[in-house]
Amino acid sequence: MSSNTLDRSLVLDAVRVTEAAAIASWTMVGRGDEMAADQAAVDAMRNALNELSIDGEIVIGEGERDEAPMLYIGEKVGRGGPTVDIALDPLEGTTLTAKAMPNALAVMAWAPKGTLLNAPDTYMDKIACGPGYPAGVIDLDKSPADNVKALAAAKGVEPSQITVCVLDRPRHAEIISSVRSAGARVNLITDGDVAGVINTADPSTGIDLYLGSGGAPEGVLACAALKCVGGQFQGRLIFRNADERARAARWGVTEFDKKYDLHEIVRADAIFAATGVTSGALLDGVGFKDGFVHTHSLVMNSSTGAVREVRMKRRV
Repeated sequence: MSSNTLDRSLVLDAVRVTEAAAIASWTMVGRGDEMAADQAAVDAMRNALNELSIDGEIVIGEGERDEAPMLYIGEKVGRGGPTVDIALDPLEGTTLTAKAMPNALAVMAWAPKGTLLNAPDTYMDKIACGPGYPAGVIDLDKSPADNVKALAAAKGVEPSQITVCVLDRPRHAEIISSVRSAGARVNLITDGDVAGVINTADPSTGIDLYLGSGGAPEGVLACAALKCVGGQFQGRLIFRNADERARAARWGVTEFDKKYDLHEIVRADAIFAATGVTSGALLDGVGFKDGFVHTHSLVMNSSTGAVREVRMKRRV
């Protein structure tokens, strides 16, 4: 086994971790308490990770050590075994969960030690598309309209047949205007940009391109997923103040204006897993029926190209 390839047994381990977080956070669906929903997912994910035979370190988590009990950057997990970097979001979509809205997920990725970008808990400008296009067809430094036109040309369609996913935020007004000026459609989402990026790789979603700024940790998670299924991604960290730059420097970031591509963010083979908390375009949510809990997960391994849907049914 290459040092840049993870043991395949970690594929099912990854699913068990996201299942645990999803089931725990489901108990808080619709209860209006974002913090409690997130904490339930964090506690369950930490417990599941600490039961595994891994020597894991959280490189993408929920803040730094002084912000525990979150799963913080630099936290060690596992009972010992293969050394792995871990990127996670125990509950992507805390607001979605609190309001019982679609598309909340528990997500995690891991890769060999030292191969995931140590992205700080700040924002990142992102652009992503699915597989099958020439390298460099999209570029973060081009206007949204120009990216739409380039993708349409590569796809052999008019820009009017391109759909772009964008987080519905005031900061994205110019992006939305530029996309629409090219004749493309805009699919606005309230939260959950990991799922938004992954949707570009699934033709059934109808999403061709993802644009906009969101969390840098979510950018690394999305890259791990695209690494498994193909696609293109570029990201650039956004620093709002000197404190955020200092935090980034502590985690090894030296080029503050660097434009990263997918293979610079995830530099080796990775395993990605996601479990639905609430039902959405990507996955069904957790369900309880006749004394059983049901989950729907997606797990991907870039070393084999395998993508599996996993449906679990367990007595409670």
